[in-house]
This record gives sequence, C-alpha cells and structure tokens, in this order.
Amino acid sequence: MTNIVFMGTPAFSAPILRMLVEEGYNVLAVVTQPDRPVGRKKVLTAPPVKEEAVKLGLPVIQPTKLKGSAELEEIIALNPDLIVTAAFGQLLPKELLDAPELGCINVHASLLPAYRGGAPIHQAIIDGQDKTGVTIMYMEEKLDAGDIISQSEIPIAHTDDTGFLFEKLSKVGSDLLKETLPSIISKTNNRIQQDESQVTFARNISREQERIDWNKSALDIHNQIRGLHPWPVAYTTLEGQTVKVWKADTIQVKTKELPGTVVKIESDYFVVQTGLEEAIRINELQPAGKKKMSAEDYLRGVGSKLRIGDIFE
Repeated sequence: MTNIVFMGTPAFSAPILRMLVEEGYNVLAVVTQPDRPVGRKKVLTAPPVKEEAVKLGLPVIQPTKLKGSAELEEIIALNPDLIVTAAFGQLLPKELLDAPELGCINVHASLLPAYRGGAPIHQAIIDGQDKTGVTIMYMEEKLDAGDIISQSEIPIAHTDDTGFLFEKLSKVGSDLLKETLPSIISKTNNRIQQDESQVTFARNISREQERIDWNKSALDIHNQIRGLHPWPVAYTTLEGQTVKVWKADTIQVKTKELPGTVVKIESDYFVVQTGLEEAIRINELQPAGKKKMSAEDYLRGVGSKLRIGDIFE
C-alpha cells in the first residue's frame, strides 16, 4: 500500500483527496492552511479540504508557515512514499521535497508551462483563452517549474466563469491523477521538461486587477468580470462609491459616449459604454454596503436614481 501525505486547501482540492481515499491509498495526513476569518462577521472558518478530511476521518495538520516549523518535522516523520499537492498555497521547503521516495507531485490547474502561479483559472478566463486543463507535475523549489508527468485539456466556453471552471477542473484533476498514479508508483511514468520559452505566469489577483477599466473593449471587460466571478469580483465606482459587478454580457450599441457612461436603462438591466464603441450590459451587481442583487432589483431600489449619462469610473 502506498503511503501518501495530501496537501491542499480550497474546494478545488477536496474531490482529489476524496478520490485518493476511495481508491485505497493510505492517506497518512492532510496538510492545509489554517482556519481563517470569513465574511463581515469574521467567522473563523475551516478550509474546504479540512472539512473533507474531517468527514473522511483523516488527521489534519495546519501550519501557518511550513519552513522551519514543527509541523514540517511532523510531516517528514510520517515517512510518506509520496506527497500529493493540489492548490495548497505555500511553497514546499527543499527538505520536504527531498523526503518521499517517490517525490512530490502537484495537480496544477493549467496546461503548463502556461500560467504558473496561484491564479491560473482566473487568468486564463481574463485573457480570453479558449482552452485550459490540468497538469500533473513533479515539484521542485522553483514555482510550478517541475517536469510534466501528464496533462488533460478542456475547452473554455464563452459563458464559463471561474467558479464553474474550478468545479470542472477539479473533476478533471481528480480523474487525471487517478489515471496517472499507478505509473508514478511503479516509476514508469513520463517525465517531460517544461519549455522555458513558453512560460507565462498567473500571479495571485491584485486589487488593481479587480477594477474595471471602461476604456477597454467590451469583450475584455466581460472576460474580466467572469474571470473574477465568484471571487474576488470585479468592481467599478459610481459617484465615489464602490459597485461590484457580478454578472454582465457584451451588447452592441450605436452611441459614441465616453467609456463608463450609462447609455441605456431598461426594467431589468442597464448598459455602460466601453471602448471601441461597444458596451456592457449589467445583469447582477452589488452596491457599497448592500448584498448582491439583480439589476432589476437595483433599478427598483437603491439604483432608482440612475440616469442615462451617469458615469462609472
């Protein structure tokens, strides 16, 4: 029986952990990030992988920082044959990378060498890519730079957002790891070096990336909105107040107003001018201090004073 330590944090990782248990691998422990305060009330909340581990009756280790920690020594002392990571959220120290006989492998949500980093799904959608996938790779000290073992590709639909693609890629990753693990354990797997000339990065999303630039094309803004849905959510401002834009579509207009200008208001949506004489139809939004709501509810309530000619910035 192969002894595995699993390391992961978000919902993307939970089905992968569950697959390992269902397939009969001996998961010695689950390593995940510490519980964090969530929401306005700052309720201390366990990561999805911890919740899954508790359901499966597995020991949980939650280091604040791995390097130099007692938790690191605890993991090494477990003497796993293999370490499997999936969106864990911390770099692994060299002493941990070198510990398992079969190495450390990662389930990464991109077709490496494209989109190394912590936000590959967000960035692929923001960039308007028409495909993505999952890579199983060996880990090394350099971020997401290890040899590729296997990959699986899927299309990105025009309507896909980050939340939906996370779910799809989680299933793809789980299936691909299930298929690939036997060859890793028997040491008969592929090992393909990444082409450094093709490397791109997907750093964690910054606050600056969340702000809508209405001078961009409607397609670019639509990709940004769906790429940041359901977290961290794109935003704009109206009269100095933040407005989060949850859902929108591109729409054709025949006006030449300045980008950011409200050019049309209907009962259940409104339209904002973008660059290139294009526009965005706002379908769901969240005014400052309010819950998210449909554009229809917004226009009937807090947004009832919105007028054609108003400008989002």
